[in-house]
Amino acid sequence: MLSKGFEVEIYTGTPQGEIIGLSDRIVRDLSGFVREPDSRNVEYTTAPLYLYDQALCDLLRPRFQLRAYLHQLGDYTLVPGSTLSLGNSQQFYRSDPQNPYHSYIEQTYGTKVVTASIHINVGIGDLEQLIQACRLIRVEAPLFLALSAASPFLDGQVTGYHSTRWALFPKTPVAVPLFTSHRHFIDWTQEQLDIGTMQNVRHLWSAVRPNGDRRPYDLNRLELRICDLVTDPIDLLAITALLEARLLQLMDQPGLDPLKTSQLNATELAQLADTNEAAAARHSLEAKLHHWQDGREILAADWIAQLYDEVWGIAKGQGFSCFLTPIKKILREGNQAQQWLKQYDQGMSVAEIMVGAIAQVANQELDFQNQLCQPMPTVSIS
Repeated sequence: MLSKGFEVEIYTGTPQGEIIGLSDRIVRDLSGFVREPDSRNVEYTTAPLYLYDQALCDLLRPRFQLRAYLHQLGDYTLVPGSTLSLGNSQQFYRSDPQNPYHSYIEQTYGTKVVTASIHINVGIGDLEQLIQACRLIRVEAPLFLALSAASPFLDGQVTGYHSTRWALFPKTPVAVPLFTSHRHFIDWTQEQLDIGTMQNVRHLWSAVRPNGDRRPYDLNRLELRICDLVTDPIDLLAITALLEARLLQLMDQPGLDPLKTSQLNATELAQLADTNEAAAARHSLEAKLHHWQDGREILAADWIAQLYDEVWGIAKGQGFSCFLTPIKKILREGNQAQQWLKQYDQGMSVAEIMVGAIAQVANQELDFQNQLCQPMPTVSIS
């Protein structure tokens, strides 16, 4: 099995769905949380682990602690979704006004970056194997977006996208190739820094990227960045299990490398991946995608079902197939965005949907806390 760690971005606000910036106070009083450029969301990271049952509690315990802290501050809570569902996307609320990089982000991108998401990191030590894995997941990243889409609203309105976050997010640089080797990644990164399309080595905002302690040189993990915020930890672990099983399959069958088996060349593959990402952002599981092997049209849900069948045996052999099975439920019942849009079509307002979702997440966390994962100690506010 491969190690897995998560970067979780989440909004803070009121039970009525108003998103309120509290990250400066959270980061000051709680260890393990870091601020984003806008104060309305906050991030925490889990340590890399191999076992899914341990990862479940690692995902939840910081949320328990954060929720208890917010309750001490006042009538505040955690707000699901990956965009400012009820507003305000017209104003940027700086979390660190003195940070020059934050100034650049605000001036260049505005509130397009004020989103909440999940970044899934999977450990791969061999550098060329890591770059190969990034190639495969780059062309299949739209499938993970389709499973996780959770941002159909912005400023109280239905946007027409299932993932408004990924539709609006300023992917940077605009054109990212499929890297043919670690050397290619190093040279390309240095070129972007030289010409200014990247401000620093972290300024690579693409669906997937190689990650490590000293990029672009020392790398040890694949970071999947395309997923919307998945608040249900069981669903998140299912998406992670699909990713891990696919990577294990690639390690066993190197011929799955798109550069080896696709009828398309590297430039065409990168363009196909970008086009599929846009389609998945709009229609998620209902999107018509084009397969990287030969360009044939295929529904995202059908492609995911085929992938699930391909990797089931691998997950079973490694002992984590039970964590993979909820993929079937997502395909059957729809992702978060589809469920919310169904409620909207049934006559609920965006505000009513978000208020219900906030309560549902809080109740779900309470169930996990009572049954599986004990919370960390709370922090008293002086």
